[in-house]
Amino acid sequence: MTTLKVRVALATTSFALDVTFAVPPGVTVLFGPSGAGKSRTLGCIAGIVRPDRGLIELGDDVWFDSVKKEELPIHRRRVAYVFQSLALFPHMTAAENVAYGVARVVPASDRRARAHDMLKRMRVGHLADRKPATFSGGEAQRVALARAFAMQPRVLLLDEPFSALDANVKRELLAEVGEWLTREAVPAILVTHLEEEAAALGDRVVLLENGKVTREAAIDDPTLSLPKVRASTKR
Repeated sequence: MTTLKVRVALATTSFALDVTFAVPPGVTVLFGPSGAGKSRTLGCIAGIVRPDRGLIELGDDVWFDSVKKEELPIHRRRVAYVFQSLALFPHMTAAENVAYGVARVVPASDRRARAHDMLKRMRVGHLADRKPATFSGGEAQRVALARAFAMQPRVLLLDEPFSALDANVKRELLAEVGEWLTREAVPAILVTHLEEEAAALGDRVVLLENGKVTREAAIDDPTLSLPKVRASTKR
């Protein structure tokens, strides 16, 4: 069982992040108000943001160590990062978007087949030759998830990807993501400000406030009470 261990500190003139927590296989929810440091923490894990100091390890693999001055490049971490904005390339078809996402981990001869197979699994195979401008919100989300899953990530990061979807589509996608995570047994982090999303997909929760972890608990811990928070500009 591979666990992601995170201990990072990062300071700017207006904000200080200093967090330590572990992410076993399954879904760990990062929950807290806007500006708590949730998205910045994901950026450190993915390699998009460089911490001032700390240690990030996946099992026996060191991704970042400020003491030993070790830093694994982004492309070698094999992290799938799904944003709220999805970041699909508008000039590419659904199949091309997925194939691009697996370019570093799948031989060129196999990428098209992998893309079509994953789109079918996410029930959007009919979109393979269409471009994002023609997708509904739910379809675009399924394509983005197909791209993430197709690369067989070692860690999955979900940064409020379901917040703009209607309740029925969201329910379906949460169930499908949950099934994939159970089958693949990879560590995943879900950033959300919605209690129902946390309860539907999460196994455990890490509460963040003002750049610090205030509590870690199982999502079904009867003593756990998630604070009411509102979405706004993220930090």
